[in-house]
Amino acid sequence: MTVSNVPSTLVKPAVGPVREPSAGVTAVPPAPGGAARRLPVRQLLCLLPLLLVTVVAVRHRSVLADGVAQLRGAEVPWLLAAVGATCLTWVAAAVTRQGAVVQRLPGRRLLAAQFAAGAANHLLPTGLGASAVNLRFMSVCGVPLARSSAALALYLLAEGVARVGLLTALLLAFPDALRLGPLLPGGSFGPLLAALATVALVAAGALACVRRLRAAVCSFLRTALGEARSVHSRPARALALWGGSLAFPLLQAAGFAAVGQALRLPVPAAHMAVAYVAATVAVALVPTPGGIGSVEAALVVALVAAGGPVAVATAVVLGYRIITVWLPLVPGALTLAALVRMKIV
Repeated sequence: MTVSNVPSTLVKPAVGPVREPSAGVTAVPPAPGGAARRLPVRQLLCLLPLLLVTVVAVRHRSVLADGVAQLRGAEVPWLLAAVGATCLTWVAAAVTRQGAVVQRLPGRRLLAAQFAAGAANHLLPTGLGASAVNLRFMSVCGVPLARSSAALALYLLAEGVARVGLLTALLLAFPDALRLGPLLPGGSFGPLLAALATVALVAAGALACVRRLRAAVCSFLRTALGEARSVHSRPARALALWGGSLAFPLLQAAGFAAVGQALRLPVPAAHMAVAYVAATVAVALVPTPGGIGSVEAALVVALVAAGGPVAVATAVVLGYRIITVWLPLVPGALTLAALVRMKIV
């Protein structure tokens, strides 16, 4: 029997026949939000730090120009010492961050995150940029949000206590370093206490009246206290926390004193350190991006109170801010963008 005589019902169809869609079935159009979902959100976030750096630099271009002009006649070895002290501040910040959490964090990524956090801190109100970067970094490292928030609060507490303690020790060691008259104008102490008391009363009233807020605060405090006990039960973590918190302002003050020496400011280095720590404590509650503006003014006033001429004091402050803020700003923003792209933060 030939193939032509085989009934058509016994002939198997070819494998994988092409089937036409039935007349009643129509193609589903793409969702209207598909294009929005395909937007490169992470790539756009990578560009955001550079955009903010450009905006801040344009707004403060006169400060940049004056600072660069003042540094042209400075002594280079002292400027290099200031740059070295500034670089060590990121190491101190990384050590302190590790000391504030029990879980082991990756060292190189932690250091890179502190460099990037420094740039973010100068682009957002004081403390918010660095806090956001570090919270995200710890979350990616697997630290729960409650514990990472508690670690952040412990870090801020240790840094504040260490800075105020350092200022107290310096004032006791060098009681004549500052003339408090220019720093505390007449009649300013009473309004300052009144403002602090008002803030405390408002916070207490909110806690007393809003039950959910009170419950959230109590829960956070329990977590924070538990994290603090866990950290201090490990000597290495406690040493890193408090040692790094003390080293951070010391390195900043050392860099500031080095710039003063580079520009031949007629103020002893120890007195410059007192002036720096006092000025940074004074502006700690000022919500400006990175303290830009408020820190410069406070530092100039503190140096004048320490006995420095106004013109040279202004030059020292501008030069110091160039080294610590503006030079690392673009590399820090690039590092932040890279960490965002690699999903490290």
